Amino acid sequence: MAEYVGALDQGTTSNRFVIFDHGGRIIGVDQKEHEQIFPQPGWVEHNPLEIWRNTRDVIRGALGKANLTGSDLAAVGITNQRETTVIWDKNTGKPFTNAIVWQCTRTDQICKELGREQGQNRFRDKTGLPIATYFSGPKIKWILDNLAQARTAADKGEALFGTMETWIIWWLTGGPGGGTHVTDVTNASRTMLMDLNTLDWDGEILQILGIPRQILPRIVPSSDSKTWGVTLKDGPLNAGIPICGALGDQQAALVGQTCFDQGEAKNTYGTGCFLLLNTGHLPVPSRQGLLTTLGYQINDQTPVYCLEGSIAISGALVQWVRDSLGLIASAPEIEDLAKTVEDNGGAYFVPAFSGLFAPYWRSDARGVIVGLTRYVNKGHIARAVLEATAYQTRDIVEAMNKDSGVELTSLKVDGGMVGNELLMQFQSDILGVPVIRPKVSETTALGAAYAAGLAVGFWSGRKELRQNWAKDKTWHPAMDPALREIYYQQWKKAVSRTFNWVD
Repeated sequence: MAEYVGALDQGTTSNRFVIFDHGGRIIGVDQKEHEQIFPQPGWVEHNPLEIWRNTRDVIRGALGKANLTGSDLAAVGITNQRETTVIWDKNTGKPFTNAIVWQCTRTDQICKELGREQGQNRFRDKTGLPIATYFSGPKIKWILDNLAQARTAADKGEALFGTMETWIIWWLTGGPGGGTHVTDVTNASRTMLMDLNTLDWDGEILQILGIPRQILPRIVPSSDSKTWGVTLKDGPLNAGIPICGALGDQQAALVGQTCFDQGEAKNTYGTGCFLLLNTGHLPVPSRQGLLTTLGYQINDQTPVYCLEGSIAISGALVQWVRDSLGLIASAPEIEDLAKTVEDNGGAYFVPAFSGLFAPYWRSDARGVIVGLTRYVNKGHIARAVLEATAYQTRDIVEAMNKDSGVELTSLKVDGGMVGNELLMQFQSDILGVPVIRPKVSETTALGAAYAAGLAVGFWSGRKELRQNWAKDKTWHPAMDPALREIYYQQWKKAVSRTFNWVD
């Protein structure tokens, strides 16, 4: 049997292909960034064809670095930036427009119209989601309403919709020559079109949004031993390898962190920040502005649900400080700059660049820096930038505690920012619980590999996956509890200053 499993991580800023062995160790990896396109304020796009080109490049690159061929892989799993929406011509594979990224706010007017009479929670009982620009449904409606060519093709049954894993799977398994058109339950749960209880597209919501069911992919389990086809032999793997695992990026990290039990939680620190709490086999409705979403589903077993808190801007704020302000030349320098001061000097940075996500859901909010005095220098700003991620995480944890009735006792962390020791210590301080980093920080890709590997019997089950998980470092709270609450109240005050900016 093949000795390895491959995972494609199609992220917001880059594509990575990671090859894992049986112990969950990384054997080979390759990465390629893609362009971030900002045609108007608040609009964010990606070129889907560039992403498909980069996918082929990183698969070949990782195999080459590991001195392997595609035949050495038992299976391939895919994890992806969720909600990002592409609609393409099924006969040519050509997208009707660039992919509309999850951060894009162009659907604000559509969302206002949808919620005008029955409010933001109109579809929440079925979908677990508020009406928000974040989700795919309004993005699909925007494309069909604004591009006559797309609407005509959709009505004729010649257009296909997908989030990014759907797009990649379709191409890997044949594209216009008969590619498989599927989405897994976790990605489907982020469209605002799927009923959480039936795990099927909801006819009433489709009708309200004017979306023809025929453009939507078939919904499949996250780990599926029936598999969804094999990769083309003349494709980037040069072999027919089963594709049988797919998870949205945050759910993939949950699986990669082996949060299989009710009450276990993980936080991923990437472009945005995403905290997921496993709530077991029943969807828990949120009264605190969190999302009720799918965690994962293995074959036809009862799915596992989650509460999720999504933060739009975390690592992206560090990128902005680097690219737009020029305060640092590379992202890791933010930690050194922040270490030049003892605290934030009274400055708080609320990065509501495209509104605020959970638990506020305020699309009218915009970013602010408050508490500025002549005393504040660039070190304080750098510190406020890092602290913003930790404070936003505390907002989510407070909401989760209220919704679930479960007090967080520790937090497993992963993602690009967990190498930042100052941030991790401050996160532990402001939450008042230990923060635990695993040895394999590539938990998102690992989760996709686990989903695919379980489907083909490469791993025997969840117990074996748990044995692979190993701790790298734990941070313990060192801040005086009274000071913690003073700082947090100041943060809440800063957040309130972002509201009602956009009319």
